This record gives sequence, structure tokens and C-alpha cells, in this order.
Amino acid sequence: MSHPRETVPSTVLVVEDEAQLARALQINLRVHGYEALTAPSGEAALEIAAARPVDVVVLDLGLPGMDGFEVIRRLRAWTDVPIIVLSARHGSEDKVEALDAGADDYVTKPFGLEELLARLRAAARRGPRTGEAPRMLTGDLSVDLAARRVLVRGSEVRLTPTEWNILALLVRRAGQLVTQREILTQVWGPAYEKETQYLRVYLAQLRRKLETDPAHPRHLHTEAGMGYRFDP
Repeated sequence: MSHPRETVPSTVLVVEDEAQLARALQINLRVHGYEALTAPSGEAALEIAAARPVDVVVLDLGLPGMDGFEVIRRLRAWTDVPIIVLSARHGSEDKVEALDAGADDYVTKPFGLEELLARLRAAARRGPRTGEAPRMLTGDLSVDLAARRVLVRGSEVRLTPTEWNILALLVRRAGQLVTQREILTQVWGPAYEKETQYLRVYLAQLRRKLETDPAHPRHLHTEAGMGYRFDP
């Protein structure tokens, strides 16, 4: 049975450290009309996702270095790309943690190719994907979330990875209050949800780098005792 091409995401990023499995997935996905990219680690996956638009991420949880849960959280700081977890972990606690972090689906290994293809089609149907890089242009400030690039009055501003992750989360939710707990959990992890002093330090640094008058910010606002808001 054939499936209309427009219901199928064109570019799939496979994040899998087992080289043989990654290669097999890449070959099979290409046979079925996908452009398939592979990344052997979470760090490599984030670099690829930032450098070019992808339509769906197929992610193993048990990665070297940064684990799959952290990859999900970092992707969710700036993109709504569908994420399908592939994991040998069958425990319900892992499924709950992955879904709570922002994954859309969870497939346990071993799995059949037809099942994965069906999951990919379902992910495509959940929402349109334009493939365009999200970008915020407001006054003197330009934030390109996919390229991880910030310009102030046309000049590039260098941010640390932590500064970038905070800014990206706030920009994606522009005009909305993002709670301290949510930022701490998304950027540093659940163990840091009460470390509010981290946020005060990093928001002060961001204001110094991005605001014309850091003492009276135009974009990065504090909601006392609650969280922060990015106003375009």
C-alpha cells in the first residue's frame, strides 16, 4: 500500500551509537524515500539539528556522554520536531521520563521496520512541518534558533551554551511566563530545579550582552518569584 508523499517527513535524524544499527536504519529509510542522517552521540545530534532543519528525530536513550533524556530536553528548548525514542529499556519509568521530557513516541527494541515506518507517518500527521528555521527579529535583536546565532545591531554576540539554552527557551515562548522551575529543569536537569540563583546570574549576563540598557531591559523581563519572560 502506498502512502502520499506529503504525509511523510522527508528528513530523519537517527541518533544511535551502535554503528551497524544506525547504518541499517539509514539504508532502509532511504529505500522508503527518506533522507536519513545519522549521529553517534547526543552532542553530534544537537549540532546537526541546529545546522539544518530535520522533520523527525529517531533517538536511542543509551548514548555515550549526553544521554537521550538530555537530548530531548535540549531539543525541546528550541524546536517542536517530532521525537521518536528507540530504546532497549522496557521499564515504564523510562517511558514516562522520555515522554515527560518531550518525546512524542516510544518504541522498544527489537522492533520491526514496518512499525517504525508507521510511527514516522503518524508523527508527520500530528502537525505540519515547514522545514523553515525558527527566527525571532525584534528591534535591534535577531535570534536564529536553528543556527544558534544572535545578532545585536547587526553584530554577532557570543553566548555560552547555558546562556544560549536559556535564551532559546524564552524566545520559543515569547510573550509567555516561563517558570524558574521549568527553565532550571530544561537547561540544567531535574536535580537543579531549586537552584534559582543560577538563573539570576545567567539572566544578568544575558541582559549585559543583549539589552541596550540592562538595568531597564526591553526583552528579558523578570516576574518576581515566578520566572522570566521574553518580550519581542
